[in-house]
Amino acid sequence: MAHAIFISYRRDDTEGEAGRLFSDLKQTFGKDGVFMDVADIRPGADFRRVIDNSVAGCGVLLAVIGPNWLTIADADGHRRIDNPNDFVGLEIGSALKRDVPVIPVLVHGAHMPPPEQLPADLRDLSFRNSVEISHARWDSDVALLIEALKSYASPSPASEHEPVHATVPVQLPPPHSASMVETVPAKKSKRGLILGVAAAVVVLVILIFAFSMGSGSPSAGNQPAVAPRAADDGKQASSEAQTAATAALPQQPGAQPAAGAASLVGRWNDADPRGGNSLYLLDISAPDNKMQIHAWGACGEHPCDWGTQSALSDGTTASAIFNLGQDQGEDRIAAVSVHRDGANLDVKVVNTFTSSSGSRKNHAHRTFIPSS
Repeated sequence: MAHAIFISYRRDDTEGEAGRLFSDLKQTFGKDGVFMDVADIRPGADFRRVIDNSVAGCGVLLAVIGPNWLTIADADGHRRIDNPNDFVGLEIGSALKRDVPVIPVLVHGAHMPPPEQLPADLRDLSFRNSVEISHARWDSDVALLIEALKSYASPSPASEHEPVHATVPVQLPPPHSASMVETVPAKKSKRGLILGVAAAVVVLVILIFAFSMGSGSPSAGNQPAVAPRAADDGKQASSEAQTAATAALPQQPGAQPAAGAASLVGRWNDADPRGGNSLYLLDISAPDNKMQIHAWGACGEHPCDWGTQSALSDGTTASAIFNLGQDQGEDRIAAVSVHRDGANLDVKVVNTFTSSSGSRKNHAHRTFIPSS
């Protein structure tokens, strides 16, 4: 029987996480909706044939990647991923070759493997949007993943439940129509209309604050050197991208700017900086009791200045949208949401990219620390 969701993993790297994910997904999609080798392959069966048939029939493959996924070696000291008979490589390679969506699931703080460190038939894996699942946020992260996977597989009727109202969406590639399990038509409801009206209200509120506050400038002192933003000649991203980015922000009924914002005010930087103009530095202030967020992206030696935007706050969380114009040939809008987590800042970013060929999203969940 074809399986809608295929879980690929290395036992020496993420066996525990893969087993836990398998158990969680079975509760929603049923035991016949998820495939994992330990539980599904009968003794005496040809592993290679079972894997190939299962990948051919699945709607999506989840590649669970831990910090040692790429470097685990065999008894001779050679990387397993370089072995043409490595089963993990065969699983992912078969899915990529068949154009089955492959979703990297990063655990234990793992990073995406760079293409130059992968065999030729697996290099496309590096360009697939990834999902992060942490131990501390396991239930909420998996709930978000489950909601996104419902576009590939139908939940088991006995386990279907109300959707989770996520604060950060999991963005996956288009479903693989040739092998996707047929979905049960959803009942008509007013949920979409209500959410659409709510998103429009949030857009209007943000535009009013942005118009009234304008752009701030960094305070004097130890400011980082900044490189000019990519010139966009006043070009604005499409309204579709703006609406999508706004809808990605946490919904905060009755939120007021700078309400209880003292714990968020200050300068914060990414504890584990990344490149590629990812969010690197935040300067949060509340002049005249109106919260503002000034952001910079990581661009080589000199951070890229994203500018200052007015923010909405419910006292514990603040949210703002940054229109970054052209970024690597696409219009980019970044929806940033922050809240205090002990001595640090929990930061979520949803990027919406638009071009003539359509739109795509990715998201990041980072820990920022007080900037020295």
